[in-house]
Amino acid sequence: MPKKNFLWVREDFRMEDNLALHSISSLEQKIYAFFIYDEKKFKNRSAQQWWLYKTLVNFQNKLNNVGISFKIYADNEVQCIKKLIKSENIDKFYYNTIARPDELLIESEIEKNLTSHDINWKKFESNLLQDPFSVRKKDNTPFQVFTPYWRNAEEQYLKNKNFINKKIIYKKSVIKEDNNAVLNLILPKKKWFEKFEKFWTPGEDMAKTLLKSFIKKKIVDYSTNRDIPSVEGTSKLSPYLAFGEISSQTIFEECYKISQKKIGFRKYINEIGWREFAHHLINFFPQMQTGNLRRQFDKFNWVKDDAKLKKWKQGKTGYPIVDAGMRELHETGWMHNRVRMITASFLVKHLRINWKEGEKHFRDCLLDFNAPNNIAGWQWVAGCGADAAPYFRIFNPILQGEKFDSEGMYVKKWVKELNLIPKKYIHKPWEMPEDEQSLINFNLKKNYYAPIVNHAEARNSALEAFKNLKN
Repeated sequence: MPKKNFLWVREDFRMEDNLALHSISSLEQKIYAFFIYDEKKFKNRSAQQWWLYKTLVNFQNKLNNVGISFKIYADNEVQCIKKLIKSENIDKFYYNTIARPDELLIESEIEKNLTSHDINWKKFESNLLQDPFSVRKKDNTPFQVFTPYWRNAEEQYLKNKNFINKKIIYKKSVIKEDNNAVLNLILPKKKWFEKFEKFWTPGEDMAKTLLKSFIKKKIVDYSTNRDIPSVEGTSKLSPYLAFGEISSQTIFEECYKISQKKIGFRKYINEIGWREFAHHLINFFPQMQTGNLRRQFDKFNWVKDDAKLKKWKQGKTGYPIVDAGMRELHETGWMHNRVRMITASFLVKHLRINWKEGEKHFRDCLLDFNAPNNIAGWQWVAGCGADAAPYFRIFNPILQGEKFDSEGMYVKKWVKELNLIPKKYIHKPWEMPEDEQSLINFNLKKNYYAPIVNHAEARNSALEAFKNLKN
């Protein structure tokens, strides 16, 4: 049986700047690439199942077009690779590491099996700027504050990087493969994702197009427009980054070329830093995956209210900016970053519902879901994480709306029933006098919703709960 080289594809669906793919393509033997779909990993990630399906089809075509076989299996990853070891004559086994505690455990188990069968294996750092364990304070402890972390991490990356936008040199005859049996298992039974087709085109080619367009047209004003949800001021690259259809190195390098002169570029590069920081945190403090980094919050008096949680999820809280965000999420699989903070703050501070409920909902609905980012972000808002916003910093959804959606354009786009509400009342329609409501044939309770909580009362209640925690 001839020797074979195997490439394990995971969160790196790209042909360029893919170290494992580039390295294995330089070897003599034919490449056999494969992906393992473990349904347990995607059990609560419905939106991402749609994207995964799309990107698998896209990536299969790309690989097949250069003569690389690509198989998709439905199985547990460790068990599947054990079967491959037994059934195939594997010479070399390459993959890009995923720097998350759960994934590193899987990798360790697989590496033991490969080693015990005398199979040459290599893993590469291709999904982050650098190993998240490599950035530490002078006393060798991990950072818990973003600014000093990113200052050190960026300096280290720039000093040690060997970035070349590497393309594979492999070129064989085009092949055709059929993975439809497994692909059909991936799409979730709920068909709500079909609307995503209007907003997204998964794939490496679109990722490169978006980055080029963003740098050319938007990034100069990014530092301002990133906070205005009615403006297309962000890159929309986050889902592509989550699936490795573009690398953080590529984004960093393209931005850094001109980052020294314009603050918009600097701000955007910092967003790559936050992603790196989240991975740093989750690896040094793996307890964050299931609980609070700040252990005093283990005793926090969270409220269990399924009815209000449901209204939050459905965008029926009566607070327009919150409802707009939750409806945008359900409609598009994405939510504007500023509004993510507002909606998250509302859940954990106005409703005092445990941040874990929000993290779980975002995990299921976000196309750009990434565990470290999602967990670190929610704990930041809740005040129980690293570099956290203090719990007493409570976003006022009315003032946030008036500041960042002053004309109400974002609200009116996603909360259609408020289309005729004057600017003066768009973020507080309950204050609109009844005679003015009647002029536009609007009734708050019939056409929209009364607020499910009073802002001032909810704020005071949250502050009291935090005070009790401190005591």
